[in-house]
Amino acid sequence: MELEKNTLYREIIMEHYKNPQNSGLVPNLKEYSVKNPVCGDSITIQLEIENDIIKNIHQKSIGCSISTSSTSIMSELLKGKTILKAKDIVENYYKMVKGEPYDENCELEEANAFSGVKDYPARFHCATAIAEAILKAITDYEKLKEEKK
Repeated sequence: MELEKNTLYREIIMEHYKNPQNSGLVPNLKEYSVKNPVCGDSITIQLEIENDIIKNIHQKSIGCSISTSSTSIMSELLKGKTILKAKDIVENYYKMVKGEPYDENCELEEANAFSGVKDYPARFHCATAIAEAILKAITDYEKLKEEKK
């Protein structure tokens, strides 16, 4: 059963690597970038947020299969989620990838494909660059929202 799960996860990762979702940036939206100087991975995202709901995520990922596919999967997973839910997903995703206890009932869906990264610490940043960029964008959104009050 474990072998089947690993095979499925590998297939999910390769599918998103070959056909990344939400690929391409758009004009006039703030960009949030994360680069890994060790391996050269680079991702840039743009979030469209309305009434605390992530309406859309645009992304550009240049890097390894883990970096590109995690960016694709998380961009799909977080669309339509509230800011609060997105932060919960990202927090649990980080914990899962690090091999720490996390809420297994959290809606990680295809992001569960990265559960094996915990066995490869050098790949941690590849899998979590998207989460870092998402948190930057959400923090920025929350600051702007607070300033408008």
